[in-house]
Amino acid sequence: MRVAVIGAGYVGLVAAGCLSHSGHDVVCIEKDARKMALLKAGRVPFFEEGLEELVLFGLKRGLLQFDGQMEACQDREIIMIAVGTPARPDGRIDLSQIYAVMDEIVFRARFPQTIVMKSTVPPGFGVNAKERYLERARVPLSYLSNPEFLREGSAVRDWYHPDRIVIGGDDETAISRLARLYAGIDAPIVTMDVSSAEMVKYAANAFLATKISFINEIASLCELVGADILPVSRAVGMDRRIGDQFLQAGLGYGGSCFPKDTCGLDFVSTCNGHAFNLLKAVIEVNKRQRLLAVRRLRHVLGRLHGKTIGVLGLAFKPGTDDVRESPSLEIINLLLDEGADVRAYDPLAMENARRALPDGVFFAPGVMEAVTDCHALLVATAWPEFSTLDWAAVRPVMHPPYLVMDGRNCLAAEELRQKGFLYWGIGRPYPVQGETRNPLIKTGQIFPLRQAVSP
Repeated sequence: MRVAVIGAGYVGLVAAGCLSHSGHDVVCIEKDARKMALLKAGRVPFFEEGLEELVLFGLKRGLLQFDGQMEACQDREIIMIAVGTPARPDGRIDLSQIYAVMDEIVFRARFPQTIVMKSTVPPGFGVNAKERYLERARVPLSYLSNPEFLREGSAVRDWYHPDRIVIGGDDETAISRLARLYAGIDAPIVTMDVSSAEMVKYAANAFLATKISFINEIASLCELVGADILPVSRAVGMDRRIGDQFLQAGLGYGGSCFPKDTCGLDFVSTCNGHAFNLLKAVIEVNKRQRLLAVRRLRHVLGRLHGKTIGVLGLAFKPGTDDVRESPSLEIINLLLDEGADVRAYDPLAMENARRALPDGVFFAPGVMEAVTDCHALLVATAWPEFSTLDWAAVRPVMHPPYLVMDGRNCLAAEELRQKGFLYWGIGRPYPVQGETRNPLIKTGQIFPLRQAVSP
């Protein structure tokens, strides 16, 4: 099939690469000249495992091309929209790029085409878009919602092995046409109306974010009562009704989807007269996790002015170079505000972080340079490189109190303690001998169970 994909970001470029690899004739439209030059040379402007190979394969076979002009989509049966929908400060979703694209598609349409929305849009957008744009087209245009559920770092694998393919629309012919585009992918195709398909994307991400914030709340409670979140979350996740994914306590979620979609859904709820209090709590808990890391550093080190803190991990999760809404970047800014010296390192995300962070951060060329002369280390991303680090070589180049804050619970706690580090994980027993509860909680706020239930 002849397909146009508008937007060469994470979603659009994965769609274009995978569709061309499956034998479809694909043109990917991108207006950013710098990005376009890279793509035409077969280079992907961000890291996504396996994607560059797919792009090169499509280019060599002549099934994938890149263009900077919207005219390139005029002769295509299917037009996929995958442009950015960033969040505004008030939580609203900025749909300006989509509006501009829809205007051009309608203006240039010369024969019936199917418009497929891959960008994440608020529930109800599609119904409005059909009335606002498609009704003034000179030819019949069909509109379908086809949300993506790709995880950064494993997006190519997720494209070919999805849990489900969701298609929202009321045009059966267009739905069948889009379904043929996914021929060869073994996954159930779930059809519904447009607004319901739009809601599926928001509901899925909000639920996963809820699991993360929930386990972080349990982790905080574990610290208060002297429990350990690792065996707790492992045992809870063994329940088939719950599952073990997204039950890892840590610094909270980040990236381009969860923060934007939770705030976006909360805004949509408010605009429609619904107080989504559960979602508001999820967002608040996630914000608190960043502050918790700084409070802990302050508790152990005292004032942070003049202290050197190493931050290991800048990407919002391992396997990507994406630093959007990364917990580590927010924490670094807080540390700088308190006068701390920050040394930072990440295997992939250094350049993106350098553009996002202010001057004053030392970007180390390697992990050992990052830990040198530090009073404390914060592991903010669970890269395998950090869990397999030679910690015996790390301690001699650090300064007391040799604090290691494991923001992802990815290190061997007992091994680090045996090597002389002061280890503190999220939701794990407090490292000082004889003290099991979180010392950040004032004495007298916790009551023994027998006291609480006695008459």
